[in-house]
Amino acid sequence: MIPVDVLSALASERRLLILDWLRDPVAHFPPQVDGDLVEDGVCSVFIATKLGVTQPSATGHLKILERTGLIRGKRIKQWVFYQRDEARIAEIKRLLDAEL
Repeated sequence: MIPVDVLSALASERRLLILDWLRDPVAHFPPQVDGDLVEDGVCSVFIATKLGVTQPSATGHLKILERTGLIRGKRIKQWVFYQRDEARIAEIKRLLDAEL
């Protein structure tokens, strides 16, 4: 059974956009001073800018995705960088396929 919090997290267009962008961060974000886009993830500031929302609003979306295990956050200096958790996403896809 798919956890309800995962379905809720996926019910947001903005969170789906974030997941899509993080699938190929090099194609969607500029190079970063700290942290490699692929190895470390994308800085939350870049995600907020691309979404066109405030940093707190983006952080709220990112925390929801992180709580459900769809993304992982990594602190580097004063910034948090996010990347997809591909194993968890594959698990959710299998559950969706089995239930639908």
